[in-house]
Amino acid sequence: MKIRYGFFLSLFIASAYGQGSDSLRTELLSQVNITAGRTNEKSFQTAGSISVISSKAFQTYQPRTTPEALMGTTGVFVQKTTHGAGSPFLRGLTGNQTLILIDGIRLNNSTFRYGPNQYLNTIDPFTIDKIEVLRGGGSVAYGSDALGGTLQLLTASPSFSEKLAVHGKAVARYATGNMEKTLRAGVELTGSRAAFSGGVSIRNFGDLIGGDTTGKQSPSGYKDRAFDAKLLLGLSDSWTLTVAHQSVSQKHVPLYYRYKLENFALNEFNPQKRSLSYFKLKGTTSSKWASEISLTGSWQATNEGRLSRKNGSSSLRTETDKVQTSGLIFNVLSNITSFWNASSGIEIYNDLVKSKKVDQVTDGTPVTSRGLYPDDSKYLNYAVYSLHQLKLDSWQFSFGGRFNGFRIKVADEVLGKVSVKPQALVGNASISYLLHENSNFYTSFHSGFRAPNIDDMGTLGIVDFRYELPAYDLKPETSYNFEAGYKYHSGGLAVSVALFQNNLRNLITRVKVAGQKIDGIDVYRKENVERAYIRGGELEAEYVFSNSWKVYGAGAYNFGKNVTKNEPVRRIPPLNGRFGLEYRRNGWYARPEGWFADKQTRLAAGDAGDNRIPKGGTPGWVVLNLMTGYDAKHFALNAVVQNITNKDYRTHGSGINGVGRSLWLTWTGKF
Repeated sequence: MKIRYGFFLSLFIASAYGQGSDSLRTELLSQVNITAGRTNEKSFQTAGSISVISSKAFQTYQPRTTPEALMGTTGVFVQKTTHGAGSPFLRGLTGNQTLILIDGIRLNNSTFRYGPNQYLNTIDPFTIDKIEVLRGGGSVAYGSDALGGTLQLLTASPSFSEKLAVHGKAVARYATGNMEKTLRAGVELTGSRAAFSGGVSIRNFGDLIGGDTTGKQSPSGYKDRAFDAKLLLGLSDSWTLTVAHQSVSQKHVPLYYRYKLENFALNEFNPQKRSLSYFKLKGTTSSKWASEISLTGSWQATNEGRLSRKNGSSSLRTETDKVQTSGLIFNVLSNITSFWNASSGIEIYNDLVKSKKVDQVTDGTPVTSRGLYPDDSKYLNYAVYSLHQLKLDSWQFSFGGRFNGFRIKVADEVLGKVSVKPQALVGNASISYLLHENSNFYTSFHSGFRAPNIDDMGTLGIVDFRYELPAYDLKPETSYNFEAGYKYHSGGLAVSVALFQNNLRNLITRVKVAGQKIDGIDVYRKENVERAYIRGGELEAEYVFSNSWKVYGAGAYNFGKNVTKNEPVRRIPPLNGRFGLEYRRNGWYARPEGWFADKQTRLAAGDAGDNRIPKGGTPGWVVLNLMTGYDAKHFALNAVVQNITNKDYRTHGSGINGVGRSLWLTWTGKF
């Protein structure tokens, strides 16, 4: 098969050049990350599969949105229900089965939906300094939802300086076909004990223009406004206080496929808002049991509005779901001995959910009724955890555990007040063997869980072509992930390979209620009735073969089976990845790159009935892009040519096709 041959050929070329210059290091394996065990360590030394998307990569790719920054990342597949969304699949799972963190704070809340969603797109890409992708773990460190893995997004922070200084940055971006018009302005003030950074982003996205025969996909454009601020205070030589705020507001975000395929005259998110405010107090002590202490308090609010009206109907439906989340994290790092360290702490999150629905007929009286969720629902999430690392010569052992409890209270119109208290106990363990500091053999086990949330338990209404009823007797979903891998890093060559199997139990799924229909639509209720497994492999390599050149390639394959139904797991991504060549010298760079995905014809019954998936499956594709630019002291110019061959393509399960041949120009001014 041509895609496979091209991919493995690129990896062969990468490894055939021999050793490279010691002055160059591959970005893949030299990054510091904190995801795996809440401690700073080199990703090369971890017993797991971690990809890092650095600020340098953001400058090179100039991604339109945060989800699109993940395109091509090993083991990540981005599905797009519409232009204003983007849902990352980690090892075949997405939605509320993957965990997203912002500066260590959960983005996932109690109304995160199963399957693809749009929430990652509410993070302004201009605020991100680095993204860490931990595939296959994260529940012990960060709690519920990390069945497929964990995305940690770290936002940029100001830094102290000996003298008072002021720095600024302005960004302007334009895409052909009016697909994007963006302005970003930011400022940073630094001093010896105080530093501040802040910025405003104004972004207008036109309708997405697809490739070949697709043309303009209308309506799909929307508007995006974002604001961020961060203050860093040095309270003493040992203690710092960070205070931060970020907010994003998106208006009139159409669900394109509903216009195209489901006879809607109007179907959009309006508004789609998220705000996060937090403080983090962090310091060091002389005690080996509390060498570093941090306390983080957060308040997050989301507001999702949905407007819909069918063609020929005079009735406009307005649905509003608001979630307010307060959180508290207390973490202690312990350097118990020279070879034993630990990270332990407690977490508390509390959600308040407000939900309503209003139907307005032209010249009629608005009718207010129960929203998608029971109004005034409450969701308490509390946990205690401890993770440990032992380093004995070339061996490294990691292990840990977490107890998580929940108190969920809803007031159902039919059943009355309902209170449930699910619990979960999870653990992990791994062994690494580092040979001559450039080879890492490892094996690991991660147990994970996803507690039932308000979306699982309290949904009432039409969801994904079905009418759904509430369910209040659900248990947590569980996963048992086994992985073995190898990492090599020497000179200019970096290679990593991983094999894994994730066994999933007590999966929550919609079950048809026999003999019931509402408005002619089949009725479903969620139950813990399924089990499945996903197994696969990942391979990535890059080679720096001179001071200015490198070649790279990566690919991932997932095979999922729903054992209960004896069919594929829904929405499993096909074989996918990327390959490319990069040149950098004296501020100039050029990076021709290809993205690819094999066809996906292994479809679950739900996939076969999904109007977003072509009959028989999604075709395979190869898309060629070119990133180039020049970075100077006070300015930078970047150009991205996407889809050079104007290929018509769609990532599996998406509701809109990918962008066609287009040019994206970015100018950055710095002082």
